[in-house]
Amino acid sequence: MDKNKLNGQFEVLSPGAEIDPISLRGISPRLPNLDGKRIGLYCNPKRAARPMLGAVERKLKERFPTLEFTYYAASDKLSWLEVEAEKRVIFQEWVKGVDGVITAVGD
Repeated sequence: MDKNKLNGQFEVLSPGAEIDPISLRGISPRLPNLDGKRIGLYCNPKRAARPMLGAVERKLKERFPTLEFTYYAASDKLSWLEVEAEKRVIFQEWVKGVDGVITAVGD
């Protein structure tokens, strides 16, 4: 390595990226009750996600017999692709048809 080229200086790079700022929205308010509601169960592609949501569905159905459920299973890709890119329109249509969403990450 040529010592004259280094000259005792180095470049520092930041691991952060410049991005467009997104306004914070906070969490959605809780549903006042679950009777007669339609709940979306969103499962990521990990192995245990669907069985966990199945258990949640059974427990909620015991307490609220009029609940309806619909599943959205993320593809085998990263879950954010569903909501941000490739399947955004499909995901948004699914969300419009539910009163609330429960999600599970199957780790």
